[in-house]
Amino acid sequence: MDQHLLSIILFTPLAGLLVLVLLPSKSKDLIRIWANLASFAGFLISLPLLSRFQTGASGFQFEEKFDWIPTLGAHYHIGIDGISLLLVMLTTLMGFIATLVSWSGIQDRLKEYYAMFLLLQTGMLGVFLSLDFFLFYIFWELVLVPMYFIIGIWGGPRKLYAAIKFFLYTLAGSVLMLLGILTLYFQHATQFGTYSFEISDLMRTNLPLSMQQLVFWAFFLGFAIKVPMFPFHTWLPDAHVEAPTAGSVILAAVLLKMGTYGFLRFSLPLLPNASADRTIVQILAVLSIIGIIYGALVCLMQQDWKKLVAYSSVSHLGFCTLGIFSLTPNGIAGSVIQQINHGISTGMLFMVIGVIYERRHTRLISEYGGLAHVMPKFAIIFAIAMLSSAGLPLLNGFVGEFTILQGAFEANRAWAAFAVTGVILGAAYLLWLYQRTMLGQVTNGKNLTLHDMSFREVAMFLPLVAWAVWIGVYPKPYFDILQRPVAEIVERVHPGYFNGVLAQMPRPLSPGGAK
Repeated sequence: MDQHLLSIILFTPLAGLLVLVLLPSKSKDLIRIWANLASFAGFLISLPLLSRFQTGASGFQFEEKFDWIPTLGAHYHIGIDGISLLLVMLTTLMGFIATLVSWSGIQDRLKEYYAMFLLLQTGMLGVFLSLDFFLFYIFWELVLVPMYFIIGIWGGPRKLYAAIKFFLYTLAGSVLMLLGILTLYFQHATQFGTYSFEISDLMRTNLPLSMQQLVFWAFFLGFAIKVPMFPFHTWLPDAHVEAPTAGSVILAAVLLKMGTYGFLRFSLPLLPNASADRTIVQILAVLSIIGIIYGALVCLMQQDWKKLVAYSSVSHLGFCTLGIFSLTPNGIAGSVIQQINHGISTGMLFMVIGVIYERRHTRLISEYGGLAHVMPKFAIIFAIAMLSSAGLPLLNGFVGEFTILQGAFEANRAWAAFAVTGVILGAAYLLWLYQRTMLGQVTNGKNLTLHDMSFREVAMFLPLVAWAVWIGVYPKPYFDILQRPVAEIVERVHPGYFNGVLAQMPRPLSPGGAK
């Protein structure tokens, strides 16, 4: 089974989709139950990765490689390292939780809705598993289609505007990224006489610095729009506000990580000289810091609960990109952990908004106040999600932000000094949001009759609360998993950074790599 474990994980949602298509459209309960079972099966099947993954092994594990389109040099080649392991686990868990969130929120065209979600799950997993650029690009583009329909059909009043804006922004970035991929592809063929989309082959291609820089900026536009980095962020608040709750959860928790993953998997290893170029690093660090501060300041001005959380993503993901382009082990490891943290905490915050929106059908912060008196369980869950996002010690957000700031400080003290203001502003807008909605007296009579969270609603949050506490209290396993792949990225960008330490890192007794 280990030989094809990743393929089973990748195509389980697709198998669930094929069965879903055969179910009668009128049987809404059956459709809900089957979609949730298929998503849960996807999560369960991914769990063996945790016990069988060999921490400290170099290269990729659980590899599978087959010829796909030999004339193009394209292969079905998948595998994982520590970075993709964490993102795959985040994807399978959040995919299941997002499906569960939809249980009562979606009433129309259920079969199509859940079909889009299962297709989206396959696309996201494919992005994190692909080791062939052609295969990666297929999955990268595949993700656009179901997300477009989820926003455009089941979204809010301005759903078509938001869906088209999301699609056009991300498609424009993808086309430019494709030009960069083709440049690498043809340069490799010129140098080695064979066509290949294999990432390992393309890493051997020698490009002059000027060409590396051109390809870097082509990749940058594709990945930065997906993150989204400032100033490419304007599609995100519209998409979040108009998307149904589950769409916002999966968009924040997983889809945005495709951009940061692209920088780590492709930009840095394939274009090391451009990635280490002083001017490029300075530009990206400044854009990240602007995103951190700008996103937080805009949050302080929001009247819409959901738009506030949407802009918080711009700020938090600014930390992730700053960590990556600090080009230090602490910065990159902290960035990956913060990507997981953002998925957990922001996913919970969007779920919190979904719970209250189903009861009141308004997201205006001014409509609430004193909810802790009538919904105590809801207030406790919201407090944990809010403090997790704010970076309270002993919760997950603190570990990621602290490590990123440490890495940024090592690279440039001014970066860390500016970035730390984002932590302060983050605590300000989140605490102020909590005060206005949960504390004080009940100011609106409509809130007096609200019922507290049901068992199903509480159950949706428990895995994420447990994960947030685990990372906050005992993050060591995550740093162990990331140590080797992060070291290899840093060594690739800065040869000799470790002065031989990389070769002395502990390895497992049995060989890693393909199984």
